[in-house]
Amino acid sequence: MENHSRLPEIVLLSGPTAVGKSAVALEVASECRAEIVNGDSLQVYRYLDIGTAKPDLEERSLVPHHLFDILDPDQSFNATDFQVRADAVIAEIRSRGCLPLVVGGTGLYLRALLFGLCPMPDIDAGVRAELEGRLALEGSEVLYAELARYDAPMAARLAPRDRTRVLRALETILSTGKSLAHFQEQHRFLNPRYRFLHISLDLEREQLYQRINQRVEVMLEKGLVDEVKRLLEKGFGADLKPLKSIGYRQINDYLAGRLSYDQAVADIKQATRRYAKRQMTWFRNDKHACGVEVSDWRKIFVMINEF
Repeated sequence: MENHSRLPEIVLLSGPTAVGKSAVALEVASECRAEIVNGDSLQVYRYLDIGTAKPDLEERSLVPHHLFDILDPDQSFNATDFQVRADAVIAEIRSRGCLPLVVGGTGLYLRALLFGLCPMPDIDAGVRAELEGRLALEGSEVLYAELARYDAPMAARLAPRDRTRVLRALETILSTGKSLAHFQEQHRFLNPRYRFLHISLDLEREQLYQRINQRVEVMLEKGLVDEVKRLLEKGFGADLKPLKSIGYRQINDYLAGRLSYDQAVADIKQATRRYAKRQMTWFRNDKHACGVEVSDWRKIFVMINEF
């Protein structure tokens, strides 16, 4: 990053779900006079606490935390919104002479913060409306299969249940005749907006999967089912995007009688493991991220001090 020495400095701490980001972040923040900025797409929402593994109030009282509990579940939020909000918070933190420490596992949000998002082509309104209607009726897997026919390389980079990205990729190829990858390649994420150190925490896969299974059990013990019931009682529908996320979707299905309790639990564990695998692939393919074993505290602190 020598050519960008005049850019404001930030540190990113990423990695798959359940790897231990929050614990490491607290240690780093307390030792390095840093303030934590949320980089998780679900922890921005109020009332989604247990199912998102959000740092609790006691943990948040130890060092300043930002961009947690800023929206209700029925409010929309995307990578562009995150970039704008995070930019403002980072400027405030730096004005106090502290280090902004961005922590999360939402790769697209972190990339948007570091490099901005590639300009999207104009999408035909009729195409978008038709695909959104089909998505609601048929589900993302059907649209994914169609994407694979029109743009197999792009489909290979996405998960069939990733509703937002499948829709974006399909509407792009149908509206423009060009792959979404074409527009991303033009942008190429070459010009950083910050001088940054990106540390991606790693853990051996089987250990990570064990942690995931254990954490799901802990979430249920803490009252995940009651959390979902309270959200529904507050009038937040099960069709809202945050309530379709892993954990909330399965508990909603259990409460509606579509899944047994045991099947819901098994589905949460399996979906979380699959999500973690995608996250690991994302960060390991990120040439700007430095992979570090989560237990290697000394290396983490050395890297930040040298930065």
